[in-house]
Amino acid sequence: MEFFGIIFFLALGYVLSGIKFIKEYDRLVIFTLGKATGVIGPGPSFVWPIAQAHKKVDLRVITMSIPMQEIITKDNVSAKTAAVCFFQVVDPFKAVTKVEDPFTATSQIAQTTLRSVLGQHELDELLTERDAINQKLSAIIDRQTEGWGIKVNSVEVKDVEIPESMQRAMARQAEAERERRAKIVAADGELQAAEKLSQAAIKISQAPGAMQLRQLQTMVEVSAENNSTIIFPIPIELFEHGKRRFPAGIEKMVEPIVNTIQTAQNQGTKIDLSATEKEEA
Repeated sequence: MEFFGIIFFLALGYVLSGIKFIKEYDRLVIFTLGKATGVIGPGPSFVWPIAQAHKKVDLRVITMSIPMQEIITKDNVSAKTAAVCFFQVVDPFKAVTKVEDPFTATSQIAQTTLRSVLGQHELDELLTERDAINQKLSAIIDRQTEGWGIKVNSVEVKDVEIPESMQRAMARQAEAERERRAKIVAADGELQAAEKLSQAAIKISQAPGAMQLRQLQTMVEVSAENNSTIIFPIPIELFEHGKRRFPAGIEKMVEPIVNTIQTAQNQGTKIDLSATEKEEA
């Protein structure tokens, strides 16, 4: 009886040691007498001790940092770049039987592909076309790891370091570009202002008294300021227009002044009325 009891406890221990509770995100690759025979999980499973061996594989997405790489861009600029790779095992059987260490292999493939792909682009493209470069990296790395049962979800270039001299040159370029835009905006403003002034001049020229009204309005606006001297040009046409409406006596009084103003305007000299003319006026 004791012998059978020992056999029973040994058999019970053998059976219990073969029971496995596999988590939802894990899979077990089973080797029967050294030969890969399948994949089991998740949930409770049984693995025959001694006759069978197993290797656990995690199916969750793995975040792998690609260390800083020295690259030379297409336009011969030396730079350093780092990236991050997101991948997961989709075929546990291949991941165990086709490659010794799938994670190290994926890391090396990602590093070499990163240097190769970024070396085919210019520096401006590395800084402005990140999305296209990331998609290209993902497609190339995924194509190489597909035979290992690994799916590369995405590769993101997270850092690009360039020499300080290149940074200063880019800063000067950006400043010059901003100045160019500012000058273009100012020139557009001047052009629009000139067009509006031209339209206003046409409108004013169509009304005989519009210019005088505008001058009077300007005088009212300027008079509110603390100015010591205000000089306003008075068009001769105003006197010509007024001469037709003044009485004969007043016309004779203002005639010397009008003649003096017309002569000064034609000669471009300063107006200086004589005392006689002032008395006549």
